[in-house]
Amino acid sequence: MPGQDDEPPPHIPSPDEITRRLSEFLKSNFGDAVTFSSSVMPGFGPGAPKPADEPPATDTPEAEPGDHPIFEFDYHPREIKRHLDRFVIRQDEAKKVLSIAVCDHYNHAKFLRRLEETDPEAARQVEFAKQNVIVAGPTGVGKTYLIKHIADLIGVPFVKADATKFSETGYVGADVDDLVRELVRKADGDVELAEYGIIYIDEVDKIATASNFGGRDVSGRGVQTTLLKLMEETEVTLRNPFDIQSQMQAMFEMTRGKAPTKDSVNTRHILFIVSGAFSGLDKIVNRRLRQGAIGFGAESREIVDETELLTRASTQDFIEFGFEAEFIGRLPVRVVCQPLEAGDLFEIMKNSEGSLIRQYEREFEAFGIRAEFDDDALRRIAELAAAEKTGARGLMTVGEKLLRDFKFELPGTAVTELKIDGALIDDPAASLEKYRAAAAASPGDAKTVADLGAFRRQFFDEHGVQLAFDPEAVVAIGRLAEQRRQSALAVCQDLFRDYQFGLRLIQKNTGQKSFTLPKAAIDDPDRHLSGLVVASYSEFSKESSTSARPPETEPRAIDRDADLPPEPRGEGPDDPPAGSFA
Repeated sequence: MPGQDDEPPPHIPSPDEITRRLSEFLKSNFGDAVTFSSSVMPGFGPGAPKPADEPPATDTPEAEPGDHPIFEFDYHPREIKRHLDRFVIRQDEAKKVLSIAVCDHYNHAKFLRRLEETDPEAARQVEFAKQNVIVAGPTGVGKTYLIKHIADLIGVPFVKADATKFSETGYVGADVDDLVRELVRKADGDVELAEYGIIYIDEVDKIATASNFGGRDVSGRGVQTTLLKLMEETEVTLRNPFDIQSQMQAMFEMTRGKAPTKDSVNTRHILFIVSGAFSGLDKIVNRRLRQGAIGFGAESREIVDETELLTRASTQDFIEFGFEAEFIGRLPVRVVCQPLEAGDLFEIMKNSEGSLIRQYEREFEAFGIRAEFDDDALRRIAELAAAEKTGARGLMTVGEKLLRDFKFELPGTAVTELKIDGALIDDPAASLEKYRAAAAASPGDAKTVADLGAFRRQFFDEHGVQLAFDPEAVVAIGRLAEQRRQSALAVCQDLFRDYQFGLRLIQKNTGQKSFTLPKAAIDDPDRHLSGLVVASYSEFSKESSTSARPPETEPRAIDRDADLPPEPRGEGPDDPPAGSFA
């Protein structure tokens, strides 16, 4: 019969089967050093269309060239510096220099972009020296923070890396071209946007090599040489030729007939910023300044403060430090960040939007504990951190050492408020012992007390009214929660769901800002509140009658704030009346 000798159609593996077989192949040949995932193969994996399927049509219009916000760059240097002031304390000169360099760089990029659309030939003839930046300064002064917030403000992808992990292309170690590829990933695959990103390389001083170094140097001068072409203009392929995973992805895309719209990234408009501590460069500068003063006029030699030596560094000083002349020449903008003193560290904790104190408050809040730092504690922490000589990083070192035991001991106890003052900083062990004793003496179980603390904070945040509970009320709420099989927080939210209206009325009549709830308020909330409201009207009537007296004969000063309502933000639920339970 016809078709008897026909062979059965070959088995076509599913995408899941292809993924599994490739994963097994790579693992058996290369071990765990190479992994394979369907996420690196568009079109493969669960739910993906078969290779023969055509991609579904879409009506979404493609983005027009120049649609990216970076092409509408309209910031002024003062605006950028003002933004940086919110996050970084001091370093005014660095902020100013970086703001100007960024504005010059992206204004030129915008100009070229427009010119390319109208006259490509004229655009190719425009000469421009890139404003790549070198930032010198000790660790922990905010170098990375400055660059990151600039990138966030102007909306470009930002990549940070340490220079020490790179090696010359073709050698073991990371490839500097991977920095450019990482920009594409940060831009969600948008190559055009990645071409206007910022690459920040820290610890660049570690790739400086002494001039008398012999032999092949793949992590010093070799890396400098490789970075040269990146900092000017070159094309970087989207896939690393030494990366098996990237090459396999390219192979599968070709077999599916999917050719990338652009397979390389141009670095012409990528801004490069490098930084380092440059330990020893100050000695080279100082030696040059002293040698220059030998001979006539030596007595009039200018004395330069040690903290200002780096600001006097010349190109020749950097070359003597160990940089190639071509490399340092690609970094025309140079700025020095100054060391931070105790006063600066205090300002960072007190006023910076990225203050470490906010982090500690969130960490304790996760355990149901409200942590409050007073200024005396912040000043003492700043003094201890300044002695660490690691800049703002010293704040974390000191803070963790001081508060470590409090984080371990207090969560799960009856403690819901932690006041961090000078006494706690001076003697953490003694302060911790006091909190342990207070937790042991507190009525009610720890969970009930923690829930009451959460309710008090919630009530104050929503209504601006402070609440506290006396010891008998705490015990009563705990029993009620057990009877209802609810949390103490849920019980309070039910009992006092309408209390804010009555308490605000009392506050208006009497000016009272805090209220201690007794056991009677738990037994009959409505009756207790009604009694408080009636009593407030009686007090209000008395005050009104006593205020109706003849006008004063002597003139008195006008209090411009007399008619302003009290500001609840200045009070906190951590200051209940005497005798109450907090």
